[in-house]
Amino acid sequence: MFRSIRHGLFAALAGFTVLICVCYTGLILVIAYVTEDMLIDRLLQREADTVIAHARQHGTAGQPSNEMIRAYASVAALPLPVREAVRSGRRRAEIFTDTGRHYHLRTIVLAAGSGTQSLYLVADVTPLLVVSKLVREVGGVLAAVALGLIGLALLLAYLLSRRLVAPLQRLASEVRDIRPGAPIELGARRRRDEIGYLADRLGSTIAELHAALAREQAFTRDVSHELRTPLTVMKNTFVQLGVQPPGERDVAQLRAGVDAMADTVGVLFALARAEHIADQTFDLRGCIEECLLRLVDDDWTGERLLLDLPDRLQVTGNRHLSTLLMNNCLGNALFHGGPASRLELTFAQGRLTVKNSVDPCAGGAMQGFLHGQNLLLRIAAAMDWDVCLHAGVRDYRVEIVPRRDS
Repeated sequence: MFRSIRHGLFAALAGFTVLICVCYTGLILVIAYVTEDMLIDRLLQREADTVIAHARQHGTAGQPSNEMIRAYASVAALPLPVREAVRSGRRRAEIFTDTGRHYHLRTIVLAAGSGTQSLYLVADVTPLLVVSKLVREVGGVLAAVALGLIGLALLLAYLLSRRLVAPLQRLASEVRDIRPGAPIELGARRRRDEIGYLADRLGSTIAELHAALAREQAFTRDVSHELRTPLTVMKNTFVQLGVQPPGERDVAQLRAGVDAMADTVGVLFALARAEHIADQTFDLRGCIEECLLRLVDDDWTGERLLLDLPDRLQVTGNRHLSTLLMNNCLGNALFHGGPASRLELTFAQGRLTVKNSVDPCAGGAMQGFLHGQNLLLRIAAAMDWDVCLHAGVRDYRVEIVPRRDS
């Protein structure tokens, strides 16, 4: 088996070239020998017609006019190799001898009185064997020329195989060097032939595969981040139910946790499968207020919580995705900001800003909005929103630019 397609193509072209050369050489030799035999046969036929015409006019057979052809009336007078051919029953024959002589035999029948007479025309055509003589005298030169032409054909086959296979080899090298997450740059995409189409489809397929793997990894990470908190709340609620009877607040909290988990799982599956996210126009302020009512408690007074939002904030996107986005932002802010943090939500010039203060003494323990930022960016990208994260020493800030249809 060949190591590469170039070697296979070169072997195919080289084999085809050698086969064509051998076939044409054999064909030329066959044509030359056939032409030579046809010429000699024509000479014998002409002399035979002359002898037959002379016998009809004069009653006796004359000798042929061509000095290379002789007429024999008896078998005993024939040269030995020709005599053996006649005794074997052959009327026309081409006879080769070990001495280098070459004979052609033709037997004609003449009318003689009340019977017939056989006359044997024998042509010693040794001087006419041009092809054999040519092969003996210039055969070496012809062989050298033939080998040179075959070598030139093999060189052309090698260069042609390299040129034809080079685009495929470059494409294979570029595909081999592709790394997950890296941009896919296939130079063959610019070609306007089958290789260009193959490169385009191959690049698209690899990009889709990388995107699917990235979504799978993100789904695993998002599930761990998004479902841990509601599961913890539900677990604590069940622990309390074992101590005291459930109240309306506990049931409502469990129902809200189950609903939130169901919605979250649905969104995460939609993102993981790269499904189309349905767009709608809704009030973003309502989503923010719902998230704040679910997350904040009575300790958040007006000094710690500042809202500077318009009465109605109409945006375009997916309501549940935006709710999940705000839940992540506000939940991270409340959890990582510390017990004495201050939360600000403002909207100006088409930009929603969520900022929470951070205790500088907490150091690296407070991650602010950096925790779970991949999910925030993916949710925003699914709705065609822009999200920017800013980590400062004393505060963390996230800026959200929602899509607003005029």
